[in-house]
Amino acid sequence: MANKVDVLDVEGKKVETAELPEQYFGRDVNVPLIHQVVKAQLAASRAGTAKAKTRGEVSGGGKKPWRQKGTGRARQGSIRAPQWAGGGVVHGPQPRSYAQRTPKKMKLGALYSALSNRADADRILVVTGFIAEDKISTKEARVAVDRLTAGERTLYVTFRGDDNNILSVRNLPNVHILYVDQLNTLDVMNSEYVVFHKTALEQFLAAKEGNK
Repeated sequence: MANKVDVLDVEGKKVETAELPEQYFGRDVNVPLIHQVVKAQLAASRAGTAKAKTRGEVSGGGKKPWRQKGTGRARQGSIRAPQWAGGGVVHGPQPRSYAQRTPKKMKLGALYSALSNRADADRILVVTGFIAEDKISTKEARVAVDRLTAGERTLYVTFRGDDNNILSVRNLPNVHILYVDQLNTLDVMNSEYVVFHKTALEQFLAAKEGNK
């Protein structure tokens, strides 16, 4: 079975209907799975390049600062020991990867849960575009987007070749653009509305059916 959704033109008028199959847009929402995958995505985006020098990496300190006994001061072996200013750092950060293993089935399950969550709230929209064909206009695109989403955070899912729409909406502060093959759980959950270009939705469904 599949839910029906209106396909809207640049003026927000219905021109036809599109199907949102239940296996992708009508699932029970698995919140723990979404949380795990989003957490993994955020972890993978960390650079992991923080680095502190150990006492073996800082320069200087080859000579014992004073003799072992007889000075009245605590024994010291190097001015680059951790207790000295300019010395090495004990257990400081080292370059590392924060990536977490997330199997493909988990990623897909979380994505379908996120899309289903937005579909349950009627926050999945399908459009033929935001501007007239063969035209680029951020001003007109802003009006069209605001008409659909009332200025809330919007994820525009499109296809490669949709250049005029992309150029028209890419500077709108409330719109994030993704190609359909880049669709992911984090960006869906970060947006109040998910707006598919009609062609992008067709490509999304065709790819899913082809992978069965």
